[in-house]
Amino acid sequence: MLDDKTQSDQLDQIREKEAEELAQILSTRYKIPYIDLSRVTIELDALAIVPEVEAKNSRVAVFQMNGKKINLAIQSPNPEETQNLLKKLARDGYNQTVYLASETSLEKAWKRYADLSKYKEASKGVIDISPEKVNEVLKSSKTLADLTNLINLASTDTKGRKVTELLEIILAGGIAVGASDIHIEPEETKVRLRYRLDGVLHDTSNISREIYPLVLSRLKLISGLKLNLRESAQDGRFSIKANDIEIEVRSSIIPESYGESVVLRILDPKSISVSFEDLGMEENVRNAVLKEITRPNGMILTTGPTGSGKTTTLYAFLKKVHNTDIKIITLEDPIEYHLDGITQTQVNKGKNYSFAEGLRSILRQDPDVIMVGEIRDKETAEIAVNASLTGHLVFSTLHTNDAAGAIPRLTDLGEKTSNLAPALNAIIAQRLLRKLCSNCRVMQASSEEEMAVINKVLEKLPKKYKKNISLPENGNYSVPKIVGCAECSGLGYKGRVGIYELIVVNDDLKNIIIQENPSALMIKEVWRKQEMLTMQEDAIIKVLNGITTIEEMRRVVDM
Repeated sequence: MLDDKTQSDQLDQIREKEAEELAQILSTRYKIPYIDLSRVTIELDALAIVPEVEAKNSRVAVFQMNGKKINLAIQSPNPEETQNLLKKLARDGYNQTVYLASETSLEKAWKRYADLSKYKEASKGVIDISPEKVNEVLKSSKTLADLTNLINLASTDTKGRKVTELLEIILAGGIAVGASDIHIEPEETKVRLRYRLDGVLHDTSNISREIYPLVLSRLKLISGLKLNLRESAQDGRFSIKANDIEIEVRSSIIPESYGESVVLRILDPKSISVSFEDLGMEENVRNAVLKEITRPNGMILTTGPTGSGKTTTLYAFLKKVHNTDIKIITLEDPIEYHLDGITQTQVNKGKNYSFAEGLRSILRQDPDVIMVGEIRDKETAEIAVNASLTGHLVFSTLHTNDAAGAIPRLTDLGEKTSNLAPALNAIIAQRLLRKLCSNCRVMQASSEEEMAVINKVLEKLPKKYKKNISLPENGNYSVPKIVGCAECSGLGYKGRVGIYELIVVNDDLKNIIIQENPSALMIKEVWRKQEMLTMQEDAIIKVLNGITTIEEMRRVVDM
């Protein structure tokens, strides 16, 4: 004999089946296509077009939208309330595709208003991840594979878990494994989720295309973005409160062929809290840089591509020189991390506060040290150079491949060599290499191919650096190999270290800059007399000291 609950469930199934059969009959009669809303994704931004009370009174559910094109379901075209709402939507410019659905189907759609109200109640721009949730993810995600399993479970169990919880796991997981970016990329049949760890992207899991619109809507809402804007790029931000630390997240959304692609950049304060001593500079280079950043005036430039650690280096400089006797002001686009005791300002193009205009304003604030996020144009270059010539110490960045390329780049922007020569103190080029996991790395004799690479780089290495290298055993240098363990998520690497190339603009370089408007090659020839390391040489020293691998060096450095 069937118990009461089983009988009730069977009766509910019979009623639902009859309701859908009736809706299909009415669909044919009214010549309106039939739809079962339990089989389609109800998009919250679409549902929000019509308030809940009005939707129920009119027996209507708007369930999908693309700009001003909307898909909506009605129970019948006859009620006056339904007709009035359709006319109102038309007056508001909505291009409607109308479907006919059963009352049961509409009620399932209306239940999603509960989720919508919860999203609206959430404080925009802040997602509060409880310490319990972070700890839960940390305990459950000892490796990247563990995190993958956790996300897969959350993204498939859509009945037992809410979209908010899935997003919490994705974000808390990113913090737990130390990711700098989270990439969510829709494809034809799935949505790909990837984490960038130590500069390299790793596939983590897939999110179903059915649940992705809900995740996307939630991300847009907390990022302060427009829910119904799908054909243009949008940039926003929000904060994560976890374990009494507020972590800022920058969200970037662009339209692509299978939907909207999302990149979330996690600005964890821990990742920027690198001291000057821990940047990874070789001792001779570190001492030379320290001498330059403690001068009372002049310009120090860091160069390298996006993601090479230039901001981290400049922040380390600022923290090193900061004291109560001087005033430091920064001009950034955007402010990535907040530094205590330092005045930080941000470029705002909409309010006519560009790098050039902002730099002019900063100079009226009587600073001792200025950091300019990037020199991009002639006007900014000119003001920055003049500031360094008038008693200010200026830190900034340029996008060039190496240190020697900075001077030709500045002259291309229109800066006079007669100003550059006295203004420049030093130029630093840098890259970031992944460090081997200290828990599982092993050292072994180098192969013939590795020996060839090592010997080629060491051939021109100045003698003063060779004392820091272990001599080869039995004709072979000892080099590290990747192993992989739970500590490093099986990757073999954990954390990153900088490699640097320093040009001190001494009298020899000043003379050649003024007299000959030199190329990068000419500057390199004069610079080599300073006996400073190239990035290749700095990298090979770190390989021989067991910090990184030749494979990683080849990935990052132009050999």
